[in-house]
Amino acid sequence: MNPRKPRFSGVVPPVVTPLTPDGEIDATSLERLVEFLVDAGVSGLFALGSSGESAFLTDARRDRALEVVVRTAAGRVPVLAGCIETTTARVIERARAARKLGADATVVTAPFYTRVHPVEVDRHFRVVRAAVDLPLLAYDVPVSVHTKLTVDQVLSLAADGVVDGLKDSSGDDVGFRQVVLGAAGLPGFSALTGHEVVVDAMMLAGADGAVPGLGNVDPHGYVRLLRACAEGRWADARAEQDRLTGLFRIVDAVSPATAGGSTRGVGAFKTALALRGVIAHAAVSQPMRELTGEETRAVAARLEEAGLL
Repeated sequence: MNPRKPRFSGVVPPVVTPLTPDGEIDATSLERLVEFLVDAGVSGLFALGSSGESAFLTDARRDRALEVVVRTAAGRVPVLAGCIETTTARVIERARAARKLGADATVVTAPFYTRVHPVEVDRHFRVVRAAVDLPLLAYDVPVSVHTKLTVDQVLSLAADGVVDGLKDSSGDDVGFRQVVLGAAGLPGFSALTGHEVVVDAMMLAGADGAVPGLGNVDPHGYVRLLRACAEGRWADARAEQDRLTGLFRIVDAVSPATAGGSTRGVGAFKTALALRGVIAHAAVSQPMRELTGEETRAVAARLEEAGLL
């Protein structure tokens, strides 16, 4: 385990955003979800990330969701706010809103839709950080933004005090480990993996924590997993990771013939949470769709196998 003192560590679930059937924020369900996660022992909450449907929500709904998360968390754990927008000026607007609403940090991707050079990506992060006085975590998610943050980019930004951490959803475990090694002399830097099914391996490699979408569904399991890692009980960690890896197959319940990756992930997580009684509805943003009855039954079967129903 890494002896540094990162600002953010442990289990930081990317909180899903419960919706009513007509697409509004279901504040009551969101409050219940935040309490469920905090009571499970998570170390932080990442609002308005990919699992939170940030890209699908209007600004008013983003603000409402973040307000509910911050208010319900009530300072018990830090709240990281996804400020995910296409270009720099738009990210700054979201970051200023996040600060006003009480977020403890921002999470920012590279620009997307527009075609950018690596030098422009570097400038993007520097301008955002200079404009808003909050810790900033770089979010590496090339499957969505089509730009891969390089190891040297991240470490340069970290060394200059621009980024305070990395939320890695790139699937590039070699690159992530190189960032961990390169940031060893930066005691406050937070290296967080978003790779749900290899958290034990990433913690052994020196990660500071995990941001697992599946952590919405089974936060207790991920808290047990990271506790086992922290205590050097690697056999226990592997057993818990194996159980969670089986549970992660809830995403396979959704037919790829009629649903994309976002529906398979967010839709499955919300369906599982509704089945567990944590949220009232499994509604998702358009153009995603809710799971069918058959798909819902397949999710329920996985929950039963994992001891959650």
